[in-house]
Amino acid sequence: MSNPILEVSNVTKTFGNLVAVNNVSIGIGEGEIVGLIGPNGAGKTTLFNSITGLYRVDEGWIRFKGTDITNAYPHRICKLGMSRTFQVTKAFDRMTVEETVRVGAYNRHNDAVEVDAKVDEVIAWSDLEMVRKEKCGDLGLALLRRLELARALATEPDLLLLDEAGAGLNPTELGALMDMLRDLNSELGIALVVVEHVMQMVMGLCPRIVVLDSGSVIAEGCPEEIGSNERVIEAYLGKRASR
Repeated sequence: MSNPILEVSNVTKTFGNLVAVNNVSIGIGEGEIVGLIGPNGAGKTTLFNSITGLYRVDEGWIRFKGTDITNAYPHRICKLGMSRTFQVTKAFDRMTVEETVRVGAYNRHNDAVEVDAKVDEVIAWSDLEMVRKEKCGDLGLALLRRLELARALATEPDLLLLDEAGAGLNPTELGALMDMLRDLNSELGIALVVVEHVMQMVMGLCPRIVVLDSGSVIAEGCPEEIGSNERVIEAYLGKRASR
């Protein structure tokens, strides 16, 4: 791993008696693409919410670019250069695509000319020019997924957390999304952490994969190692019945 842009150390998050994230430690290098997978209820989104300040952690610490962001407010974390997308798209239905991207652009810019320039840049990069004047509520799922990514991109992140960005997409749409993410990483140097159930996307995009189960890290490695790991297979499929 290159110099760490994100360090998560011994983080635990509970809800009453439920331990949703259990003593998790992971690091993300600058410009790295990392997959975060696990069965339903493994704690993936809870970990994202803890990293980005939506949840307060009970134990452990989180550093981003060397700054302690443990339990910091989400807007402060975003200002530092971390952004995210959500499993359920959070578009503003009555706003246009252009207006929605503008919300993200104000994270870095106050000058109207600079904001407009950033909006134009992100819309072009995200291939949303043809729908920039359309209302978000009129868009299909594939365009909403792309818009969610565009709004996050407009904040000018160094690290982008993607929560099931490929969910519900057909193979052509998924391939286009993967190409876009590769370009974001290679051309803009944005580090990516990808939570995903679509294994085609994780295995094809992420050189390193971390696996959660019941809130704990159970495996870490390259796609080939993860695909043949018995503990990972058991987490997804259940233990084989004894003979």
